[in-house]
Amino acid sequence: MRLFVAIAPPPAVLDELDALVEPLRASRLDLRWTSREAWHVTLAFLGQVDETAAARLLPRLERAAGRHQQVRLAFSGAGAFPSAARANVLWSGLAGDRRALARLAESVAAGASRAGAPPPDKGRRFQPHLTLARCRMPADVTELVAALRGYQGQPWTADRVHLVRSRLGATEHPRYTSLASWPLRTPPPAGPTTEPATGPVTTTD
Repeated sequence: MRLFVAIAPPPAVLDELDALVEPLRASRLDLRWTSREAWHVTLAFLGQVDETAAARLLPRLERAAGRHQQVRLAFSGAGAFPSAARANVLWSGLAGDRRALARLAESVAAGASRAGAPPPDKGRRFQPHLTLARCRMPADVTELVAALRGYQGQPWTADRVHLVRSRLGATEHPRYTSLASWPLRTPPPAGPTTEPATGPVTTTD
């Protein structure tokens, strides 16, 4: 089965981004726009994984999630792979605690490797993003990237890791099914603050 590991942004955050992208879809019918219902942020694409490796994968991902705290993020700007002038993918970027997100992705990839399902792109620099559209042929999406460049979405918290199965059918859009999910650790509450002393200070000799 074809698997990947991802985080799922909250519906309200996706609604906001969807409203921004909607008028752009009509202007570029040559692109394969991804559906709002399938939007996610991939931590590791695993490709084809047999059932034995998938069974070993579950406890590894549970342990990986348990080692990391929830991550504060926001959608921000846009870009394209490999370039805006000859794009295969148009995406929205992420701001926030990207370093913590990268550490989480690294743990997920390491766990998958130990389970016998190493990511095909292991070793490539992690570039967190949400795929907005794919191009049937390399396309110039410079104007779309420019239109989305100033976008700064509302902050949100990634609080779970999902193992997702992707089924490629006759339609343009794959179908995604979440097979399992694991919570990230809740950050500890902030400790009490000590108010500075006020008033006169008395000393004794």
